[in-house]
Amino acid sequence: MPAHNKKVSEPVNFKIPVNGREVALQVLRQVWHDSAYSAIALNRVLRTVNLEEADRRFATELANGAIKAKGTLDFLLRQIVDRSVSKLEPVIYCILQLGLYQIFYMDRIPDFAVCDESVRLSRKFSHKGADRFVNGVLRGTLRKKSELWKMVQQDTALRFNHPRWLLERWERKFGDTETEALCRWDNEPAPLSLRVNTVMTTRDAFLQDLREVGCEAEVSLWSPDGVIITKSSGISALLQYFPHSFYVQDESSMLPAQVLRPQPGECILDMCSAPGGKATHMASMMEGRGEVIACDIYPHKLKLIAENAHRLKLDNIHVELQDGSVFREEWRDKFDRVLVDAPCSGLGVLRRRAEARWTKTEAGLSGFPPLQRSILENAAVYVKPGGMLLYSSCTMEEEENERLTGQFLLQNPEWTQVGFSHPRTGEMIKDLQLYPQRDGVDGFYLTLLRKGIR
Repeated sequence: MPAHNKKVSEPVNFKIPVNGREVALQVLRQVWHDSAYSAIALNRVLRTVNLEEADRRFATELANGAIKAKGTLDFLLRQIVDRSVSKLEPVIYCILQLGLYQIFYMDRIPDFAVCDESVRLSRKFSHKGADRFVNGVLRGTLRKKSELWKMVQQDTALRFNHPRWLLERWERKFGDTETEALCRWDNEPAPLSLRVNTVMTTRDAFLQDLREVGCEAEVSLWSPDGVIITKSSGISALLQYFPHSFYVQDESSMLPAQVLRPQPGECILDMCSAPGGKATHMASMMEGRGEVIACDIYPHKLKLIAENAHRLKLDNIHVELQDGSVFREEWRDKFDRVLVDAPCSGLGVLRRRAEARWTKTEAGLSGFPPLQRSILENAAVYVKPGGMLLYSSCTMEEEENERLTGQFLLQNPEWTQVGFSHPRTGEMIKDLQLYPQRDGVDGFYLTLLRKGIR
C-alpha cells in the first residue's frame, strides 16, 4: 500500500473544518490515511460543521470527485512532482489531490483561487515550507495544463477514472460502448433515494410532507416504498423534519425485502445486515409483528443497526453478533425466511462507494465466492422446511451471482428457484441481474429459493 495510505504520524492535529475545502480535506485524509469508507467519512465530518447548504454540496462534490479520480490525479502528480507520490506527506498528498481535481474538473473555480486556497490549507495543516512546495506543484501543473489534459484524454482508463484492470474486464464482458456508459454512470453524482418507513407513514403522505417544507421528489419506479429527492435542503434537514419517516437507501437495495416478502408474525434472519437497511425494510413490512434477527461480525455495526431501528421506531429487530460463515446449531430449521445479502466485490455500486474502485483488485475477486458459498450453505440449514431464502449481492460478477447459486442448486436438490415479478415489467423471472448502463440503477443481483418439505 502506498505510504500516504499508512497510518503514520502527522504534524498537525485536524480541527473542526470551517469551509467546504477543509471538509473535503478531512474526508480524503480519513479515506486514504485511515482506510475509511468515503460515504461514512463524509457524513461524519459534515456532522461536525455548521455550513451553508451550498458549501456542503461543494464539499461533497469535491471529496467524492477527487476520490473517484484518484488514479488520474496520481498520474498527473507523477508528471510534476520530482519524488515518488507514495512518499508525499499524507496531508500534502490530499491537498494536492483536491487542488488538481479543481483545476482539471471544476472549471467554475478560477485557477488562482485553487492555488491560493491550497497554499492556505498547507500552511494550516502541514509544516513550514510545505506551502511553497504545494504552490510550486500547482503552478507547474497550470503551465502544462493543456498538455497534461491531452495525455489524460488519450488514455481510456485515465479518461474514465477507473483502474485499467477493471476497464479491460468490463470491455471483455460488455464491449466498448457499454463499458463507456457504465464508467460514465459510476462517475455521475448519485441521487438521494429514500425508502419510506411504512410503519410511520405512507409514500403519498410523505411526498406531501416533503412538498410542504419546500422539497421536490418523485416516486421510485423500482420500489413502491421508494422516493427520489430532486431538491432539498440536505439530509440533515430532512432528518430534523421527519426523524422517523424514512431511511436513506439505494433503489436496488430495496428489492430484496420486496421479493422475500416477510409476513407479520414470522421469524426472519438477516445474515449480513449492517447497516440495517434491509432489516428495517423487512421489519416495517411485518408491521411490527414477529421478529427480525439482524447479524453482523462487528459490534460497532450492530450498534448502527440498533440505532437505525430505534430511530424508525421498529422494536421487532434484534441484533446478534454472528459470523455468517460460522455455523450455529441452534438456528437449524428455525427461520421462516432468511436473507443473505452477501459480502461481495461491490462492483455494481462504484458510483456510491467512491473509493472502492481503487481498493479492489482483480486478484482479490477470487476471495469472495468461497465466503459467499459458506454463508449460503449455513443459511440454507437455518431455513424451515418449506421456507424461503433470498440471495443477493451488489455486484455484476457471474461467479458471485448466478454461477454460485446455480452450483448450490445442483448440489442441494431439495432447493428450487421460485419465480417472482420483475419490479418494473411485472413479468415472472427466476433471478434478476441489474446493470447500471442498461437499467439506470445500481448493479445488483437477487434470486429467491425455496426449501423442500422433507
